[in-house]
Amino acid sequence: MDKKISKIYSGLNGEITIPSDKSISHRAIIFSCLAEGTSVIKNFSNGKDPLTSLDICKKLGANIEFRDNLYITSTGKLTPSENTLYCGNSGTTMRLMTGILAGQNFNSILTGDESLSARPMKRIITPLSLMGAKIISNNEKAPLKIYGQNLNGIDYKSPIASAQVKSSVLLAGLFAQNKTTFTEPHISRNHTELMLKYMGADIATSGLSTSIFKSELIPQTFEIPGDISSAAYYITAALLIPKSKIILKNVGLNPTRTGILDVVQKMGGNIIILDKRNISGEDVGDIQISYSNLNGCTIEGEIIPRLIDEIPAIAVLATQAEGTTIIKDAQDLRNKESDRIKAIANELKKLQADIQETPDGLIIHGKKELEGGIEVDSHNDHRIAMSLYVAGLICKKEINIKNFEWVNISLPEFENLFDSLIL
Repeated sequence: MDKKISKIYSGLNGEITIPSDKSISHRAIIFSCLAEGTSVIKNFSNGKDPLTSLDICKKLGANIEFRDNLYITSTGKLTPSENTLYCGNSGTTMRLMTGILAGQNFNSILTGDESLSARPMKRIITPLSLMGAKIISNNEKAPLKIYGQNLNGIDYKSPIASAQVKSSVLLAGLFAQNKTTFTEPHISRNHTELMLKYMGADIATSGLSTSIFKSELIPQTFEIPGDISSAAYYITAALLIPKSKIILKNVGLNPTRTGILDVVQKMGGNIIILDKRNISGEDVGDIQISYSNLNGCTIEGEIIPRLIDEIPAIAVLATQAEGTTIIKDAQDLRNKESDRIKAIANELKKLQADIQETPDGLIIHGKKELEGGIEVDSHNDHRIAMSLYVAGLICKKEINIKNFEWVNISLPEFENLFDSLIL
């Protein structure tokens, strides 16, 4: 499906509630299958990726009912109805499930679509193998054949800060003998640690290290906050479009995910947090954003894991900032659904942005008016598609985005929410 986008002159105004967090939705459904009893999930994500995790949990024996909320009843033991489990486009599903399945008493195979099958899995195979896992891969990529084994805890120092790798190892630690410790070079998103603690796991974090012992989980009620990665597109659009002032309701404000807010403030963006609170162990609040004159900045180091998914949207923002924005240490963007460094650089260049890719990031010179009048490509990547949509809202001429339907991977409500903010 192609999508045509034209410049907005009236500004964005009003309030919207951001749909539920994809990362937390994945974890709530997967972890609930490991707890004996019934868990309740309020505000579960409608994105294709979390629905993929839900389908796999059904095939692993969980009884799942949609009523006013999502109810998951489990024996706490996985009982697969089939051994081949399809993860679609979801790297989170594949990497988290690999950690869980490695310590079971049955064998399984995890497969994915063409994009997921090209993504690196060595990052989880290496530490899990050190724990005693037996995983056969296709040149360290999916499909993954997992032979259930008795696992032993390890003390693992990860070369990268990755929430998916960390989660995979900690989940394997739920089934392993002795303590499992995972240490990362910078803090990555910590939804797994918070949720496992909320469910009664024997888990503790100190600095950059998290340790877990074999544990039984207790079913809980989860209220999923709005996804700050989804909020990023409305934040950047409101900052860039004159006469805009919006409020985003119920956004997750976990400190390991709010790097984009820190960058916006560093660039001079007008952004205010309202009604901050804690729900189901996660910080939540409302965000008010107004049109702003922005300045370029350097984004590097420990903040990168806290905004890794938002970098394509930040690149669009940087095209309209005075001066130069430099993004470093983001080489892992090349291992996402697309090579996001190359993809966003190539597509914004088509719009006449002054942007160049580097091995680990981007250099963007602003302020440069975007021309439009051309077709751009989503690269079959939801975050590239949504970032280009925001760019289209400020281009002089209409743009056409190829394969825009990939937004449904994480945010099927994307367009309707934007439409509600346009006067």
